Amino acid sequence: MNLELNEEQAAVRQLARDFVAREITPNVVAWDRAEEVDRSIVRKLGEVGFLGLTIDEAHGGSGGDHLAYCLVTEELGRGDSSVRGIVSVSLGLVAKTVAAWGDEEHKRRWLPDLTSGRAVGCFGLTEPGTGSDAGNLATRAVRDGGDYVINGTKMFITNGTWADVVLLFARTGDAPGHKGVSAFLVPAGTPGLTRRTLHGKLGLRGQATAELALEDVRVPASAMMGPEGKGFSVAMSALAKGRMSVAAGCVGIAQAALDAAVGYAGEREQFGKSIAHHQLVQEMLSDIAVDVDAARLLTWRVADLIDRGQPFATEASKAKLFASEAAVRAANNALQVHGGYGYIDEYPAGKLLRDARVMTLYEGTSQIQKLLIGRALTGVSAF
Repeated sequence: MNLELNEEQAAVRQLARDFVAREITPNVVAWDRAEEVDRSIVRKLGEVGFLGLTIDEAHGGSGGDHLAYCLVTEELGRGDSSVRGIVSVSLGLVAKTVAAWGDEEHKRRWLPDLTSGRAVGCFGLTEPGTGSDAGNLATRAVRDGGDYVINGTKMFITNGTWADVVLLFARTGDAPGHKGVSAFLVPAGTPGLTRRTLHGKLGLRGQATAELALEDVRVPASAMMGPEGKGFSVAMSALAKGRMSVAAGCVGIAQAALDAAVGYAGEREQFGKSIAHHQLVQEMLSDIAVDVDAARLLTWRVADLIDRGQPFATEASKAKLFASEAAVRAANNALQVHGGYGYIDEYPAGKLLRDARVMTLYEGTSQIQKLLIGRALTGVSAF
């Protein structure tokens, strides 16, 4: 793997850095305090092509490879993980899955709007009683003539109250576990679908996270994406690539923590000199720096494997596991460098730590990643 960015990749990264500096950084504190990102950011993300990365231009996408996608999600994560999540879900989990599993009608209907920012997607898998055990979800879709009628509840759904379409997973048969799950594309305005914003989150406060309730939601059979009973395969294929996106966002958090800690250490004086002179402060900075580089390289390896058409699921689990835990360590060290000022939201360290903490939980907890890696090593399933 050539670790030097080509001209196009370098240009995409610079475009993302400029976008973050112009559209995100000035608003981060206000959005976090208000628990709401300005929704106009979605159209702006679409206008610069970030919501269409890796999607074929024939379907409204902006093309590019998966490393370019990682570069953008890293920069967005460095700016505000709440904004990064919009892209990771609407593009990474929904649009990419439509491109991979949808029929031509699904692609024509949804991809141009999702990639332009005219529409937002959300990923309806997690339920109040099924997080890590997603294969045993309870939401049910019952065939009724040419339609399916869906009942159930989804929880912790990123983009949930903003979404125009829900990539929804529901049980369509009596087969046990994941064998009975199917995937549907459900327009958010469908009667019977209601949404409630979840407030008071520890981190990702600006992100539109929601509970979805489905009561006799009727969709045509054509809304099913992929074969009946294969919805769990659809979900897992989406999450495998999604873990790369989360890892890249975690690299961004860790890089932001390093930038903030180094900058503060050079300015803050104690015992007659800047704290950057103190060896134990340098130790914390060096720990962050090593974590940043290691997490970035693990993430780039996943992108390289995907672009070369090679198996990548285990490597994605490794990248997500390491990068998410590294982001927590990095943000915690950055807060320690800041001392008491790290506890004030006028400085970035506290928000970085709050945002980093959830990364070890969603799109597969750290413990689930370890089980997946262990199964790949031994051939023995832990589930």
